[in-house]
Amino acid sequence: MLPGCQTPRVTCQMPRPIMNVRQHNRKAWDRLVESRDQWTVPVGSEAIREARHGDWTIVLTPIKPVPHDWLPPLAEAEILCLASGGGQQAPILAAAGARVTVLDNSPKQLEQDQFVARREGLKIRTVEGDMADLSAFPDASFDAIVHPVSNLFVPDVRPVWREAFRVLRPGGTMIAGFNNPARYIFEDAGATSLEVKHNLPYSDVVSLSDVKKRQNESQGIPFEFSHSLEEQIGGQLSAGFVITGLYEDRDRDAEGSTLSRHMPIYIATRASKPL
Repeated sequence: MLPGCQTPRVTCQMPRPIMNVRQHNRKAWDRLVESRDQWTVPVGSEAIREARHGDWTIVLTPIKPVPHDWLPPLAEAEILCLASGGGQQAPILAAAGARVTVLDNSPKQLEQDQFVARREGLKIRTVEGDMADLSAFPDASFDAIVHPVSNLFVPDVRPVWREAFRVLRPGGTMIAGFNNPARYIFEDAGATSLEVKHNLPYSDVVSLSDVKKRQNESQGIPFEFSHSLEEQIGGQLSAGFVITGLYEDRDRDAEGSTLSRHMPIYIATRASKPL
């Protein structure tokens, strides 16, 4: 008799196995590195040379660069690049003088940061892990956290904010990019028109058919999840942060979705941990 069946005459079905989202997304991002997705291509030597002279540029969202005053002075600053592998943000910050740690779920994304570090003679610490579990780091370890658009790949964003707050030093800064949840209402896979199809909150694990999930797995497509503004911005506030800056952004024109041509679909925030 199966657990939960009241009598031997009742026919029960075994529960479907719980999908390991983190494992799936790790494999998917490893494959995206192999296919040279735009967020996996390391920065070139010219950007590193400029950063060494104080002319640095990083992005949290596709287009708008992060304002320099959103981060503390970089010389000797301890910075955590959170879910930020790919050889893009971390090498720039390290070249500008920061002591940088990168945590990412994808080993191959971390290899991109290691590649640039070897090529340019930089010191970058890489840690494979879950953005919602920073137990590898003691309390108050970092002066700043750089968290580009990536929390769409975890089902629950609130633990990300709580852990970020814990490992940040008092007076420290977290800068983060994330999706406007409105993008998940529409079915927009390169279509020229928008069709309202999904309720929020959206989850690939819930909304996709089993066939589509298997296709995502075979094609190396990560699973995505929408998070409300209450969870994104309110979650930072609930964790103890004070929001001190915000801007919106769109997709790059060449890769832009239909929705992005009508409205900004990315948000970036600057948050501080009170002294």
